Amino acid sequence: MARHVLQTVDSTNAYALRMAPETPGPAWFLGLEQSAGRGRRARPWASPRGNFYGTLLLHPTEPPEVIALRSFAASLALRDAFVSLTGLPGAFSLKWPNDVLLNGGKVAGILLESSARAGGFDLAIGIGVNLIGAPDVSAVEPGAVLPVSLLGETGLRVTPEAFLDALAPAYVAWEAAFVNHGFAALRAEWLTHAARLGEVIRARTGTQTREGTFETIDPAGNLILRMSSGPVAIPAAEVFF
Repeated sequence: MARHVLQTVDSTNAYALRMAPETPGPAWFLGLEQSAGRGRRARPWASPRGNFYGTLLLHPTEPPEVIALRSFAASLALRDAFVSLTGLPGAFSLKWPNDVLLNGGKVAGILLESSARAGGFDLAIGIGVNLIGAPDVSAVEPGAVLPVSLLGETGLRVTPEAFLDALAPAYVAWEAAFVNHGFAALRAEWLTHAARLGEVIRARTGTQTREGTFETIDPAGNLILRMSSGPVAIPAAEVFF
């Protein structure tokens, strides 16, 4: 799989999508520094040098709702990479819909963006990892999971290039599982590492916040929240513990 390392870039997702017409196969774009990194809902993503900012560019042909399930493949690949580097499987968990937690704090996030093309889509799977530093807690929304760094929590210093060496093959394995066996294989594994499964959480969609028990994720990747009125399927939300 092709790999492009950029000393500085506005956003690895934006750059990957710009390069998509001349990038026929899967490719990783690693930015050592970002000037305009983005998180979910177009929020700025602090991008100091030393952390990981990478995007995997794919050209899938499935319907959009199937393509979106690759966020779970990315989550599982991230966890595998962390475990292979640290040897600490119990320290990492997966927060729906697209974060990885280390000792209960957010250490990595995923952002999928796409653009249509003839016969399919260009998909950018953007991944940010706090390798050596995390955003200041003052920048975090009240009630949100606090950010942590791999270095701060484990004492392990990993370069972005070394992290990609662990992440790239891990993603290849989960992409193969997804293509060959469907989402069911990913769903089963994801649930074994899900943060706060069976516990009361809050899911916010726009101005509405629902509170209930995190029961499962369904075969479409929706969060199933059991409320007093019964189970509710939530396709997208911000989750608070």
